[in-house]
Amino acid sequence: MRPVKDLLSHARDAARGLSRSADAGRNAALEAIARALDESRAPILAANAEDLAAARRAGISEALADRLGIGGGRFQGIIDSVREVIALPDPLSETRELGERPNGLRVLKRRVPLGVLAVIYESRPNVTVEAASLAIKSGNAVILRGGREALRSNAALVSAIRSGVERASLPADCVQLVEDPSRDLVVELLGSRGRLDLAIARGGSELMAMVDACAQVPVMRHGQGITHLFVDESADALMAQRIVVNAKTQRPGVCNALETLLLHPANLETGAWEGIAKALVGGGVQLRADPEAGKALQRAGISWVAATAADWDTEFLSLTLAVRTVASLDAALAHIAEHGTHHTASIVTGDRANAERFLREVDASCVLWNASTRFNDGGELGLGSEMGISTSKMHAFGPMGLRELTAEKFVVYGAGQVRS
Repeated sequence: MRPVKDLLSHARDAARGLSRSADAGRNAALEAIARALDESRAPILAANAEDLAAARRAGISEALADRLGIGGGRFQGIIDSVREVIALPDPLSETRELGERPNGLRVLKRRVPLGVLAVIYESRPNVTVEAASLAIKSGNAVILRGGREALRSNAALVSAIRSGVERASLPADCVQLVEDPSRDLVVELLGSRGRLDLAIARGGSELMAMVDACAQVPVMRHGQGITHLFVDESADALMAQRIVVNAKTQRPGVCNALETLLLHPANLETGAWEGIAKALVGGGVQLRADPEAGKALQRAGISWVAATAADWDTEFLSLTLAVRTVASLDAALAHIAEHGTHHTASIVTGDRANAERFLREVDASCVLWNASTRFNDGGELGLGSEMGISTSKMHAFGPMGLRELTAEKFVVYGAGQVRS
């Protein structure tokens, strides 16, 4: 494996090559990548099966196993995601006219690549392909550092990706993989001031603590998804049930799955909570409820366990849901402000004023009204793939697509003007 300093040096050279390419050339590389992945389907899936078997022997949770696996229709979805990126508009063709100055200077802003990216992530091999595709389309070189549990999968995927890039006559080093799982190399990447333009960190609290302690480069955080949904007093009961069940059970091991359900007390009196709870428990969900919500469950004969204070700050990534009764919209907003992670929050309500207030005041990268939290996803929001969901605000907030992997530079046209 190349040392980190060599990875960065080769990435910088590749980024310069990409910056000279046209959108058609980058799209041709992505199409070649899609074909190379398809041709390498068997060895990639074999490598992934080895990773899964090793992870299960090591006692990995089912939530992480779900994230690790790319079998079945998921692998075809990965290939399709590359072609979805091809179909997106070229972000580097965007130019904004800012007008003409009194001295005749014409001022514009033009989108440019960020340069060299590092993506540090855990478990999910699909991120390998999505990150590479978005980086190439936006003219950036990328260094990928996945988790040790996906080493074989990521190596097989990156081998196919680099083969496709070479077929299209673009520099293969625009996509490189850190093959050593040592966290010392993550620390080295995060300390590569002046050689790395942006690090994108996707993971749990342990990784984010490392980023906070070690980063000397700009960082975009994709942190924990302690995702909230508030069922308001005027919510339609059947709508609330469908949304809550989908948000929790459709894929519980991902960051936009529901972790804390907040209930207005009216839902306990009307029976709406009983209907929601029966549907959740029927789907295998363990309910960790506060005393008020728990008493309603007890009366209905629905199983539950008492919530603890720690549950409000837990990303379960499993079929476990924390449930809290809040007296009002104000109390719901206060709970989310205290326990949220700036990721995703939804309100189910028939009251437009309450909805608009929730959408305005909740500090999360995506806020929704009468919709599942699972929609906070680049593909679902029209971005194609995503590099991650930024829970920081500089310079992106929410799913990071192509545009968020670029910056704007000033371009000035003159005719001999000098400043007096």
